Amino acid sequence: MPRLIIVVISILLATASHAGQKAITDTGDEVILHSDGTWKFVNNSRKTTEKITTNQMEFTKPDSSFFLLKSTRNTSAFWINPAKWSFEKASTNAEAEYEFQLKGQDLYGMVIAEGVQMPVESLTDIAVTIAKNAVPDIEVTKKEYRYVNGNKVIYMEMRGTMQGMKVTYLGHYYTDAAGSTQLVAYTGTALADKYRSEISDFLNGLAVQ
Repeated sequence: MPRLIIVVISILLATASHAGQKAITDTGDEVILHSDGTWKFVNNSRKTTEKITTNQMEFTKPDSSFFLLKSTRNTSAFWINPAKWSFEKASTNAEAEYEFQLKGQDLYGMVIAEGVQMPVESLTDIAVTIAKNAVPDIEVTKKEYRYVNGNKVIYMEMRGTMQGMKVTYLGHYYTDAAGSTQLVAYTGTALADKYRSEISDFLNGLAVQ
């Protein structure tokens, strides 16, 4: 599914193409995107009234995910099963640190790790804003707080269409004093349910060094 890769790269590269420009988040806040990948709210205000529920389940990495991949940009780390997932340092865009693929399958993953501190709610707002700049019909279909390996994250699913192809993005978003991390899996929308278990195992590998 090579076109799927192009879709994801286009969304992530939108950060650079809109550098220094203003954008509107899905909650109506105005932000400025900078060329170094950082951003700020206009007037440094955030007036969201969004209520995010908390999933009471405890999410932990599966025993099969025994290999720990560490970020060099902040203190995040990622438990994966190397028998199932191939990975490499991202080469297609500067925003991502690592890229993943479920071996022989049309399921992909990516890590975007930064040293920029921000509220985790703001991180998801920016992720949606960037996605909308590339995929106008993108919509958030699920959003909730979770505790993953003891760390509070936001889980978010987004769905949209580009060039007639429906794609789904599922991710864990985490921030702390060391920076922000987006661990995202993506595939064709028609395949999302097929890969649901693999996606869950992949995202539940998010940890802190």
